[in-house]
Amino acid sequence: MASDEDKVFLDEMSDVVPLKREPRVALRGKPQTDRDSSLDHRRRAAVQGKAHNHNTLTDSDIAPLDSWFVLEFKRSGVQNGVFRKLKQGRYEAEARLDLHRMTVAVARREVFDFVQECHKLGLRSVLIIHGKGENRAEKERSSILKGCVDHWLRQLEIVQAFSSARPGHGGTGAAYVLLRKSEEKKRENREKFSKGRVPYGPD
Repeated sequence: MASDEDKVFLDEMSDVVPLKREPRVALRGKPQTDRDSSLDHRRRAAVQGKAHNHNTLTDSDIAPLDSWFVLEFKRSGVQNGVFRKLKQGRYEAEARLDLHRMTVAVARREVFDFVQECHKLGLRSVLIIHGKGENRAEKERSSILKGCVDHWLRQLEIVQAFSSARPGHGGTGAAYVLLRKSEEKKRENREKFSKGRVPYGPD
């Protein structure tokens, strides 16, 4: 039998309602918070980034270059006249990339993605600004990035030639870059030139 104390306790607690508690495990179908969604998105992006990272540019053993050093490079097969026009700035830059204040790691990714995207879009002439540096700290960073740009562009097969820019376009703090024609553009040109032409053949 219950004691008098137990009866008193039960009488006192008879109108008490248990507190509602949130489930400790999120049920399937429960909407995620913005924070949870953002975290999942970053995790997926990181995994996908590692899986799809085709950046072949190397960032070791790259010598810095003096801010006044003139960049010049062309692959075999590039006509001298074309290279001369490039150096003279006679090809309009269809896109530009500014590397100011970027670290080597960030610049490596930006240069690779920029060149690949420009080639995919069918652009032929672009400008990359690596800087010359106006104070000592900027000059040290710019000379490193300049050496990296010189090194990286040689590693990309779709880069046909590059040269330091004219003073009006950044001088030795920037580089004109000539890209190989994309397969899509080659196909478009073949179709354009073939229109209206009658095949010649024996009667």
